[in-house]
Amino acid sequence: MKAVLKLRYDDVIYIGKREISISSPTYFIADVASNHDGDIERAKELIWLAKESGADAVKFQHFKAGNIVSDYGFKHLGSKMSHQESWDKSVFEIYEQYECNRDWTTELVKTAKEAKIDFLTTPYDVEAVELFDKYIPAYKIGSGDITWTDFLEVIAKKNKPVIMATGASDINDVERAVDSVLKHNSQLVLLQCNTNYTGSLENFKYINLKVLKSFAAKYPNMVIGLSDHTPLHATVLGAITLGARVIEKHFTDDHHRAGPDHSFSMNPETWKEMVGRSRELEISLGDGVKRIEQNEVDTAIVQRRCLRLTRDMNAGDKISNDDFESLRPAPKGSIEPYRMNQVVGKTLKCSKLAGDALYEYDFEG
Repeated sequence: MKAVLKLRYDDVIYIGKREISISSPTYFIADVASNHDGDIERAKELIWLAKESGADAVKFQHFKAGNIVSDYGFKHLGSKMSHQESWDKSVFEIYEQYECNRDWTTELVKTAKEAKIDFLTTPYDVEAVELFDKYIPAYKIGSGDITWTDFLEVIAKKNKPVIMATGASDINDVERAVDSVLKHNSQLVLLQCNTNYTGSLENFKYINLKVLKSFAAKYPNMVIGLSDHTPLHATVLGAITLGARVIEKHFTDDHHRAGPDHSFSMNPETWKEMVGRSRELEISLGDGVKRIEQNEVDTAIVQRRCLRLTRDMNAGDKISNDDFESLRPAPKGSIEPYRMNQVVGKTLKCSKLAGDALYEYDFEG
């Protein structure tokens, strides 16, 4: 069997002071991506909105058009380009237009600190990795770089938590990327992802949340999560139920703004609702131990049945099948119906009235 790990991975990850593990609250990353629209004041406002909406981290994407896409390559691709076909400019021009200005860095970091929210980025070149290393508590790797193993290793060597998305990849891609990171770094969070950015309702059938179960089986106790682009909360709640403890979704203040990411992003209202529903779900998941819960103790009495006499009986009388019936309520210590065969033929040592519940101490011996 192939050896999966050269270095054990951590089952608890710390981003700043925040613990992330299967027993911790879900960590929510608001991905601003290109939704800053080239305006630093807008970028800063989105940081505050993300915090107010319940996000644990706000994330930007730092790329330079010439270092991420080939203008020539896209112009000569000769095939469909997914969501990019709807863009009103060339792919290169859009990337160039929505670059996150690296001169904003110190101001964005300062704003995040003031807002008391973690500041993260997805770097798309080595220069960005080096620039942001002193500012960020963890790195996010986008799905498109899952096959760029040299770059994965550059990031892994920074010895900070690595959050890696796995959209548009198969299990071989995932294994290769995981191995590349774990050669240098045990702090890995693995995200299931579907990289169709249209926000179409049809995309739900491609989210494949059960991949999270496959990840958990292949990498037991590894921290897993979901990077998602579907509307509202179904996939997020499903992912958390299956063990996801990191959720990343795009974030904007207005779906109707022009730009490549606004239409499928969450807004402050839907983000707050997502976090609220998720916190309810986390509480409701429990620990898996089946028990009578504290808030059911009284219910167990009033809803369960016990053996009750059908007639007045005296001390010394023997119990027959006709002398009792199974009725609610069942006070603590009363004899439950599944034990009726243990009662038949026993002798009462005290007198009881019709309707009385039967207890162990009512019988001789």
